[in-house]
Amino acid sequence: MNRKIMSLGRSSLVVSLPKHWIELNELKKGDIVSLAIQRDRSLVVSPGAEKKREPKEITLHIESSETEALIARKVVGCYLNGYSSIKLMSNNIFSVPQRKAIRNITSMLYMRVMASDAKTVYIQTLIDESRASLELAINRMHMISRSMCVDSLNSLKNQDVMLAKAVFSLDDDVDHFSFFILRLLRNAAQDSVLANELGVDPLDCMDHQTLVHKIEHTADYAADIAKHIIMLNDTQLKIPEHLLSLMFEAGNEAIELYDKAVKTFFSKDVASSVEVLEGQHKIEKRDQEIAAKAFMRKQENAVMICAICSIRDDIKKIAECSADIAEIATDRAYKTIT
Repeated sequence: MNRKIMSLGRSSLVVSLPKHWIELNELKKGDIVSLAIQRDRSLVVSPGAEKKREPKEITLHIESSETEALIARKVVGCYLNGYSSIKLMSNNIFSVPQRKAIRNITSMLYMRVMASDAKTVYIQTLIDESRASLELAINRMHMISRSMCVDSLNSLKNQDVMLAKAVFSLDDDVDHFSFFILRLLRNAAQDSVLANELGVDPLDCMDHQTLVHKIEHTADYAADIAKHIIMLNDTQLKIPEHLLSLMFEAGNEAIELYDKAVKTFFSKDVASSVEVLEGQHKIEKRDQEIAAKAFMRKQENAVMICAICSIRDDIKKIAECSADIAEIATDRAYKTIT
């Protein structure tokens, strides 16, 4: 709807508020509204602070036959769409596996069980999104993911199973951050006040969401390397030293690219982005060299072949994620500022 700017006195200009909006927000003469200038120079008018962002609640009706995975996925969907309170109600009583699944996913989402009985579980968020720092949260997620990559390669080089197990256990921490940041971004895409507080616009939300997915995938690849190290240890098999050395070097190059790519995302340095893209092509060539040497002689053990191929693929995918992040950084550098 359009409104005409009118003159009030000699120097003041005013715009009337729509009657429907006034009634919808139960406002009256003398009430205070908040004005926020957005990054695109638009102006957002909101009711007073106490009415600005009320917690969203939802009730999920759970069948006794529903699987734990389905229940967890429903809770995640509600969480990512901004619900602060989720009430789960069973048509019968929650089974022990169902209740365990609810508690596990609750802890993954920075939520807490506030009340429960045989047929009901009430969970609530613990974090105020308006006070969150998007860049800080992403950087913390990245540092965990990067440490997983470094430690997975060190465990590969030294055949350190304990370190590999520690790497594998950190994957959940990355998922914690992923869920929280994606919730922030989805809410910001719908809530202009929150978007302004976080300093993002709709295009930023898309770019940051892709970045978060790439960081999460990188952590998954590091965890997969650790998994194969653990698997090889269980079978008492060892990767030949000359292949270990080549994979370790390629992995370190991939980590350097990954770290540079995330930094480039925030700095919007196009030259650094191009260096990451060029580095990814070098790792592809190095991977071909590893493959050639790995299969120069016949490998008799299928488990060994599987492990070498999977670790090679994980290293290559870390480099591919880095290149994807670098491409976004280049696009962001030329984003139109309105």
